[in-house]
Amino acid sequence: MKYILFAEDDDTLRTGLEATFASEGYETRGCKDGAEVLAAFRERRPDLLLLDVMMPEKSGYDVCAEVRRSDPGIPIMFLTAKTSESDCVIGLGLGADDFIAKPFRMRELLARVAAALRRADVAAHPSSAENTFRIGDALIDASRFLIRAPGEPDQTLTVRELGLLKTFAAHPGQVLSRDALLDAVWGEDYFAASRTLDQHILQIRRKLGSSGARIETIRGAGYRLRD
Repeated sequence: MKYILFAEDDDTLRTGLEATFASEGYETRGCKDGAEVLAAFRERRPDLLLLDVMMPEKSGYDVCAEVRRSDPGIPIMFLTAKTSESDCVIGLGLGADDFIAKPFRMRELLARVAAALRRADVAAHPSSAENTFRIGDALIDASRFLIRAPGEPDQTLTVRELGLLKTFAAHPGQVLSRDALLDAVWGEDYFAASRTLDQHILQIRRKLGSSGARIETIRGAGYRLRD
């Protein structure tokens, strides 16, 4: 049974989410603020972490940054009313995998949670052939969620970032549309605007160092890994 840990300071919404997740077969724990969810995370690692941005004690951004320092592989999703482009950039830069805007449709939330858990399972158990691969001079260690680039400190990857890198590596030289990348990495039931994808691309380019320039933007078409 998958364990979902989430933080939501609205008592009614927190209770509703706990009941909904339980009805879908998940073990769940709802916390009222950032400090409580961090304590619960240290007590037991969940399979997925769902955070609001504006919370008492510690913000969702603070929690995300602290968790990412020790755990690059856990899926982290924001469920928040703060969904401007700048909010999205900050969250993704801290290592979040997804943003879901309030008010939200419960069916969409459940679909995206299920997709995130599936992707995390695949990323956590790569085949031996997928353990390491290269993009330019950068070595990607899929089993440890790491990028090693010459002359650069190791960079940790999120589940989504690793999924994008695997997708590009599997299709060198091929132009991949935004829809194709979203389907491959987020799943066909993903509903987000393409800016989420664009921000993930910016992050992995940065983490690849000089090799990041190999991921090219093809205007009006998508992205391509230059072979």
